[in-house]
Amino acid sequence: MELDADGRCSLKGRVMAAITHICTLDYVAKMLDEDAELLEAIVYNDENLTYGSIVSVYVGPDETITALTDDGIEELTDLIKAARLTTRTWHEFLDDFVDDKDLVLRIKAKLPR
Repeated sequence: MELDADGRCSLKGRVMAAITHICTLDYVAKMLDEDAELLEAIVYNDENLTYGSIVSVYVGPDETITALTDDGIEELTDLIKAARLTTRTWHEFLDDFVDDKDLVLRIKAKLPR
């Protein structure tokens, strides 16, 4: 990172990668063979993934769907993979990342992978 004369961050000479496509959470759930409600609950707190990885897509005046960038999909995949190491870590992950207790109980009741 470069600083300009005023001590502020300078982006001079840096190019940010352009986002050319995004995937809806429903599609990501199918790709990862995960419960769509679970993924929605995880990304509901936008602090769970890096800023800019979660995109709200307006499909009407008062209706949005959530989508992820490639980086967001990778982060979510890594997050879930790390959580699924053991049944204990998976249950702790669900308790920590999902606010909907009924959803947590339903997911915990499924056979572990």
